[in-house]
Amino acid sequence: MVEQLKEETTKETSTMVDHVITVRRVTKVTKGGKRFAFSALVVSGDKNGSVGIAQGKSREVSSAIAKATNRARNNLIHIPLRGTTIPYNVIGRHGASSIIMRPAYKGTGVIAGGAVRSILEALGVQDVLAKSMGASNRMNVVKAALNALAQLRSLKHIAQTRGKTVDQIVKGSHEHAR
Repeated sequence: MVEQLKEETTKETSTMVDHVITVRRVTKVTKGGKRFAFSALVVSGDKNGSVGIAQGKSREVSSAIAKATNRARNNLIHIPLRGTTIPYNVIGRHGASSIIMRPAYKGTGVIAGGAVRSILEALGVQDVLAKSMGASNRMNVVKAALNALAQLRSLKHIAQTRGKTVDQIVKGSHEHAR
């Protein structure tokens, strides 16, 4: 059983993709001099519909990135996809940053700026249009993108929420129109 668990974790980590979004140096001035610390923002995903973000802080860059990576992998959320794109248009906001994401035809590619692009690539989206507006703070842009993605629902989930079948949602129930 333990060996099986180890195999699953190694398979899981080998498919995971990590992107370091930003590394910041923070200085604390004390009477003995300056103390430097680092904070890192990391996006992790399995390229199959799951993505997570996290921040790690430490006195060294490598340990800050390692902390952030571990936290991001532990905080994965599942996002419903339709093929290689997202199911529908969505807007996400965080702070003064906002993101608009739109589904795109196969072959379009990921048309998005740096921080949003890394989230979408970690998620496994291959065709999407995204526009970042407002503040360009990378932390807020990443959180706005995750907010937008968290709003997405699958067709099956929407049908279940409304108490209808998938066919009724797709075709529309126009029984009262007659």
